Amino acid sequence: MDLKRPPVHWVLLAPALLFVGAMALFPLGYSLILSFREWKLAKSNVAGDFVGLSNYTNLLTDDPDFFEAIRVTGIFITADVLITVAVSLVGALLLQRAGRLNSLARTLLILPFVMSPALIGISFRFFLNAEYGVVAHLVGTLFPVMQSAVWLSDATLSMAAVVASDVWHWAPYMILVMLGGLASIPAETQEAARIDGASGWAVFWDITWPQLLPVVSVVLVLKTVFALKAFDTIYTLTNGGPGNSTKTLAYFVYEQGFNYYDMGYAAASAYLLTAVLLVMAGFYLRLIFAKTR
Repeated sequence: MDLKRPPVHWVLLAPALLFVGAMALFPLGYSLILSFREWKLAKSNVAGDFVGLSNYTNLLTDDPDFFEAIRVTGIFITADVLITVAVSLVGALLLQRAGRLNSLARTLLILPFVMSPALIGISFRFFLNAEYGVVAHLVGTLFPVMQSAVWLSDATLSMAAVVASDVWHWAPYMILVMLGGLASIPAETQEAARIDGASGWAVFWDITWPQLLPVVSVVLVLKTVFALKAFDTIYTLTNGGPGNSTKTLAYFVYEQGFNYYDMGYAAASAYLLTAVLLVMAGFYLRLIFAKTR
């Protein structure tokens, strides 16, 4: 009996393989080639001469805007990831108990996640408007010192707005991931600790946290990857401003390609960002495989 798969399976897979090749593999390969060439789209509609590593060299040695984008990205990722993980952990701990209210809250959690990041950025732009923004007015009421603040014209407040919008988008999804991790922890270990007289904090720190740590690690890596490639919200909320205060690496790549029309330089920038993403993806895969062993 022939146990080999019939050739028809390649026919069935062909549409998916063609789609992946057209949408992912070809752009990746073409942009890699483009990163070694000079192409000013404003001057010519075809790629120019081969320049080797010149685009990469200029980025890493002679572009202060690139290093400023790295600094801004570091600030954004640090604040975004830490706040998202903290909010997700607290939210999961609050919602882990059974109940109608908790079940309804878990259902509603998916709503911010399914919203378009661009729409979230536009919404927060209205919320934080100095004249009619609901959130700006509420913050000004609670903290009188903020009544005259113009959120999107201040570098620090603009970064806070970008972080808040991204946390609002991703925290619900991460809460669901954390809930899955909490559900996998044997209830018997926690009950035994409580019977022995352990406090709620002791149960969490000595029993729950060590068993939840692999899930938290996965959330950390995943959120870092998502934060590195964040663009839609920044574009619609602050447009990288004021100045360069919210111009991340992803926005820097967009600016080089679609504002300055330097396609070779933009491709090189994108591949440097891709290299960082690949490193983070490697960490993520190692964590996943370590959990499944």
